[in-house]
Amino acid sequence: MTKVDVLAVFAHPDDMELTVGGTLLKMNSLGYRTGAIDVTRGEMGTRGTVQGRASEAKEAAEILKLEVRENLGLPDGHVFATDEARRKLVRKLREFKPKLILTHQFDDPHPDHDHIAQLVRESARLSSMKNYDAEAGLDRIPVPRVAYNIFSRRVQPSFIVDISDFLETKMQAIRAHRSQFHDPDSNEPETRLTDARFLDELENRSRYFGSLIGVEAGEPFFVREALNVDDPVKLLSFPFNLYS
Repeated sequence: MTKVDVLAVFAHPDDMELTVGGTLLKMNSLGYRTGAIDVTRGEMGTRGTVQGRASEAKEAAEILKLEVRENLGLPDGHVFATDEARRKLVRKLREFKPKLILTHQFDDPHPDHDHIAQLVRESARLSSMKNYDAEAGLDRIPVPRVAYNIFSRRVQPSFIVDISDFLETKMQAIRAHRSQFHDPDSNEPETRLTDARFLDELENRSRYFGSLIGVEAGEPFFVREALNVDDPVKLLSFPFNLYS
């Protein structure tokens, strides 16, 4: 069994790269073991094929230096926090034993994203309960902490991760999903993601959140529990030029 410290759980094969790729790269550089679960195969996507998207996900995982990347196989466009879905995810959490889970924010306009936020929160708690899904024969684990990547600008971040040193590599991992983004030679239908400006907008978004903490690029997160701060001086020490 593969054990990881940080596990990203996102709906479709490119969602993790688009949202927390920089954070996963940074955690890897700090010595943490990282992994990802794609909840669906992206079969409802306007562009690409299931097989092609799986190949792209494998390439992106190598760029992000993930220890493991698996697919939960739930139906795209029909993800709910059912007991069947919870059992599938709980088994993976007990297998990987993450300390921290990164996932979608609540109230994301895509229903799969919103439901996965709920699915992750419930499954994280259930993974610690001895008698839940005991027939699978997997030991319970301590409840992993959950951090929700922020999509909406109306949600105030609990913290922002400095990904300045990893933004370029994050964008490389995103571009590995070539079927989903701008291709002037493609005859497939256009989507918001295929707009020639989309990846520039995404990079600018990272730079915006970085500017809030006085660095080049950042990824924002929200947590529902109070943060246990060991060193508030270190936590609140911003770069000098933030107030200049």
